[in-house]
Amino acid sequence: MATPQLSQAPREGLLSDKNLRTARLVSGIVLMVFVTMHLLNHALLLVSLPAAEAARPWFLLIWRNPLGTLILYGALIVHLVLVLLALYRRRSLVMPVREAIQVLFGLAIPLLVAEHVIGTRVFHNLTGVEDDYQFVLRALWIDTPIIGLKQVVATIVIWVHGCLGLYFWLRYRQGYPRAAPWLLVAAVLVPVLALLGFADGGRAVGLIDRVPPPVDQSVIENGLRMKELLLRAIYLSFVAMLVAVLALRVLRMRRERRNLVEIRYSDGNVVRVAKGHSVLEASRIGGIPHYAVCGGKGRCSTCRIKVSEGLADLPAIQPVERATLARIGAEPDVRLACQLRPTDDLSVTPLLIPDRRRALMLASQPATPGREREIAILFCDIRSFTALADHRLPFDIVFLLNRYFAMVGKAVEQAGGRMDKFIGDGAMALFGVETSNVEACRQALAAAAAILEDLGRLNEELAGEINAPLRVAIGIHAGPAIVGAMGYREVMNVTAIGDTVNVASRLEMIAKELNASVVVSEQVVRLAGLDLSAFELRDVDIRGRAQPLQIRAVPQGATIAIPGQSQFVSAA
Repeated sequence: MATPQLSQAPREGLLSDKNLRTARLVSGIVLMVFVTMHLLNHALLLVSLPAAEAARPWFLLIWRNPLGTLILYGALIVHLVLVLLALYRRRSLVMPVREAIQVLFGLAIPLLVAEHVIGTRVFHNLTGVEDDYQFVLRALWIDTPIIGLKQVVATIVIWVHGCLGLYFWLRYRQGYPRAAPWLLVAAVLVPVLALLGFADGGRAVGLIDRVPPPVDQSVIENGLRMKELLLRAIYLSFVAMLVAVLALRVLRMRRERRNLVEIRYSDGNVVRVAKGHSVLEASRIGGIPHYAVCGGKGRCSTCRIKVSEGLADLPAIQPVERATLARIGAEPDVRLACQLRPTDDLSVTPLLIPDRRRALMLASQPATPGREREIAILFCDIRSFTALADHRLPFDIVFLLNRYFAMVGKAVEQAGGRMDKFIGDGAMALFGVETSNVEACRQALAAAAAILEDLGRLNEELAGEINAPLRVAIGIHAGPAIVGAMGYREVMNVTAIGDTVNVASRLEMIAKELNASVVVSEQVVRLAGLDLSAFELRDVDIRGRAQPLQIRAVPQGATIAIPGQSQFVSAA
């Protein structure tokens, strides 16, 4: 039976989903930059009309030259076409409220701004009338105030649409939590200041006597007639494209109903959907609980399924799915339900089965969505703690552990990390939640240095209380992990999960097996810029990983220098 191979990646076409998303993002950013500059120029009307006019030539210098015009209107056309294409390709129009608002606002924008664009730049090109602030404000606030109100609505709609697009793009980025408050301030201030300036400028223009335009009246009248013709053409063209997209969706749905795929689940459920639907979409259509933590974007493996029948006839694995399956070391018959769009009948078994009652409980409480980050993980554990605690009073053990926990917590915080949890006599710390992965690796090693240094002083203090000095085993690894608030009700804490966490925990255990103070993955060593060639480079097998992991083990009594740090990891 043929099975999909993870080693042979299909080539991406020019019109692949990834390239189309990138084109829509880039065109959207270009349009958002233009709108932001335009609104900031409007905000200068709060200073004075001459101040806004003085800044306007710089704005025109960027956007009214041939290259700027090509970029701006090219981005506008590309963005509009791709939005209509995305609307056609959506299998369901059911979507979250924020996404629905973004789509509806995006479709409304051409109808709202066409009159403003035709009435300024195009009218200027047709008649030669300078579309400066005095001309535009008089036309919008004095001659036709209803159009002025329409532009206020357009400004709000455009800004909300753009901000939602940026939010959907940035929300899972590493630096977004730190930047979010500043972005929110900008998102509120820019349109508010622009609209206040717009209103104040209209008031100021109303106090100025009308100046006859330096153009023959017949030219202006011809320009107005041409403006009306262009507006009608734009409105009719856009409505025609929108109707065509919706009509094509209806035709596709009718055609697909004659060509259904049957998906059989291991619990006996059967769902029939049209070709082109993913298995995850089929689960949702059939009301079958199915995990998808990342929202069905292929960035997690929680929706993964085991294909028991129909494996040979499945479509090829695409790059996004391939990368995720490779990271978890999936078997050939395991696929991601959100990425698999079967063309023939198949039988599947979801590998993570939600409990309906548990899902309802989780849905009723607030939670912070996890974000994938490149972080470093440190695990620290007391060696031979069971023997140390034997024949000791419980309160004495609590005292000893609290001293140890305080020492570890202080070292982690001073290095710039975050204490995640204490488990028995072990501790887990995160580094890089708000920094780069290079800085995270250096912070983790600095924390290890401080722990071992402070451990020596603690052993001196407790020399009369314990039979043998305390020793710890530390494991450090770096890589991608999901970081977010997890738990239940009041017991919700920011933590990390993923393969990186499991590997770091395993390295701490290997440190005990090798009688080493610190075991660090070679990946951390490279990122931190350390030279540990003096220590043996080992390959160790990690459960759940197909390939061995290269590590450096720092034995008892050895030291390593940390770049940029005055400390040394002392394994004495």
